[in-house]
Amino acid sequence: MSQKQKNKAPRILFVDIETAPLISYTWDIWDVTIALNQIKSDWHILSWAAKWSDQKPNQVMYADQRNSKDVSNDKKMLEGIWKLLDEADFVVGQNSKKFDVKKLNARFIMHGMKPPSSYKQIDTLTIAKKYFAFTSNKLEYMSDKLCTKYKKLQHGKFPGFSMWKAVLAGNKEAWKEMEKYNKHDVLATEELYYKLVAWDTSVNFAAYQDDMEHTCSCGHKEFE
Repeated sequence: MSQKQKNKAPRILFVDIETAPLISYTWDIWDVTIALNQIKSDWHILSWAAKWSDQKPNQVMYADQRNSKDVSNDKKMLEGIWKLLDEADFVVGQNSKKFDVKKLNARFIMHGMKPPSSYKQIDTLTIAKKYFAFTSNKLEYMSDKLCTKYKKLQHGKFPGFSMWKAVLAGNKEAWKEMEKYNKHDVLATEELYYKLVAWDTSVNFAAYQDDMEHTCSCGHKEFE
């Protein structure tokens, strides 16, 4: 019997990843098309953060490549997030359908890893586009307008791309900032999701309950 079958309530996992950029040779900075033989190094996963819906904010799980001899070899680090996805019934993220999940899948198959057992995807970006007309559907904007506890963090010592550049150079302070940034994105995404979920009719969590308790479509058993 799988872990999913053992659990009465559906397991909901919030995820966020950070990836290394492509490094390539180019002669210009506008409207550039990069040929495959211009790529110096390919992208890979630098870190991941994840949290089960029933865990506390200080229990966000995290792994990164800071202590790896070869930062581009992310296979061992990916084993952890693979196991979490394998246990999940639902995976929630911001732009996770197009980015996080597909990026993870690409690295899984490149390392010869089998796909995790099936799960349903819930994307806060998709919900925002379907039901609302916000000025921006970015996590930064929506968490600022809707969240009260966890708004998307602004980069501190390493603003913008400088954090990724410093991380790839092995800067320990940059790695610490990436960890903080990555974990906080998970918390901001979770809070944002629970703000949006009442409007989303695409998933009914009550259908995944084994008991006879009254359960809201969002998965909660407390009613107001």
